[in-house]
Amino acid sequence: MRKITLSNGETVEVECLSCAITSGLIKPDGGVVIETDYFHAHQDVAYPIKGLIILASKRHIKSFDELNDEEKIDYINLLSKIRKAQRDVLGIEYVYYFYNEDTTHHFHMWMVPRYEWMHEFGRSVESIRPVLLHARNKMNNEENKLEVMRAIKALTRQLKVGTL
Repeated sequence: MRKITLSNGETVEVECLSCAITSGLIKPDGGVVIETDYFHAHQDVAYPIKGLIILASKRHIKSFDELNDEEKIDYINLLSKIRKAQRDVLGIEYVYYFYNEDTTHHFHMWMVPRYEWMHEFGRSVESIRPVLLHARNKMNNEENKLEVMRAIKALTRQLKVGTL
C-alpha cells in the first residue's frame, strides 16, 4: 500500500492509484472527463492545474506495447479528442505529454498544459516536477480550485457533445 496526497489535501492509501480511480474507488475532483471501454480520463488528482488531464488504461498494464489493437486505436483517438478540446475550450496552445513505465501506478499519460506562469521553471521535461510542486503548494486555493472545476466541466461538456 502507498500513501498519496490528493490536491484537496486528503491522503489516501492504495496499492495502485490508477486502479482506484478507474474503478471508481477514488473520485477525482470534477469526476470523469471522458471514459471508454478501455480508458478513463480525469483531472489530475494531485496537482491543481487547469486542464491537466490523466488518460489511464482501465486494464492494469505498465507499458504502451501491452495495449491490444482495439486499445491502441481507442487510445490515440481519445488522446486526440482530449487535446482538441483542451485547445478549443481552454485555449491551451501547448501540452507536454508525459508517460513513464516505472511508475507505481499503471499505464497512464499525463497531458500537462503549458501556461505563461510555467516559463519561469523552464521549457523542458525537467521543468515538470517544479511546476507540479508549485501548483500543489502555491495554487491550492479556492479561486484556483474553482477555475480548475470550471475547466473540467467545460472539457466534459465538449467531449460529451461529440463536436470534435
